[in-house]
Amino acid sequence: MRSLARTAAGDPLLGDDDGFVPLGAAYPDASSVRDALPRATEGLPAAESTTADPIPREGITFGPPPADPGKLFGIGLNCADHAADLSEDPPDEPASFLKPTTAATGPGGPIRLPPREQSDRVTAEAELAVVIGRTCRNVAAEDADAVIAGYLPVIDTTAEDVLERNPRFLTRAKSYDTFLVLGPRLAGPGPGATLDDVAVRTVVNDEVRARNTVADMHVSPRELVAYHSEVMTLEPGDVISTGTPGAHPIEPGDHVRAEVGRLGSVAADVVR
Repeated sequence: MRSLARTAAGDPLLGDDDGFVPLGAAYPDASSVRDALPRATEGLPAAESTTADPIPREGITFGPPPADPGKLFGIGLNCADHAADLSEDPPDEPASFLKPTTAATGPGGPIRLPPREQSDRVTAEAELAVVIGRTCRNVAAEDADAVIAGYLPVIDTTAEDVLERNPRFLTRAKSYDTFLVLGPRLAGPGPGATLDDVAVRTVVNDEVRARNTVADMHVSPRELVAYHSEVMTLEPGDVISTGTPGAHPIEPGDHVRAEVGRLGSVAADVVR
């Protein structure tokens, strides 16, 4: 699948499963992934359409595609199985919250757990995230593809014991540094692509701990874009994580992976 990416050194890339070329080979005036986000809403060109020689994916160390993401949204209880795990009914409308940009980190992480005196139970969860490509307001769900640059696999992390003490502590529970792992590739399936069959898996130490598909979300990714655009202006680089099929406790030494079907995966080690 065609995608935008960025090396750990910050060089923007365009490519697919066969390899990547410098982003400037396709967009000479684009010096960053953010510069290319508006064009990505119309579909990405093939790397082989450029004159550059592709670099194999295996030879690249990736950083998070948006080096400077905008607003970071999370959605609670958007998958039926996860709501059931928590013995809660899904809300009638999206349970949206914001995370600080300082919570974001790139592929490999690590996810750094807070001191035990602050939290002794941290969970990780796989999610599909939407990245906004154009400034927009009051977008209908059926028109959302016109403002979506692409999709990212992400690992969202929660200090669950903090949240259990009081739901009003949600911001603190979700906002520790490194509590959102982004990347490594911003997949651009193209306008109108069907996502219902995409499976999202939370994997800890190579064991699948939770799984569900986009079709089982209460509110679809496109509907989430529409919902948030009714509340506030969305801008290129904003990231909307769409909810998880389920979370799993993590400890130092664990290895966490978010698998999002054909849209890719991202992994990170856990440390304290």
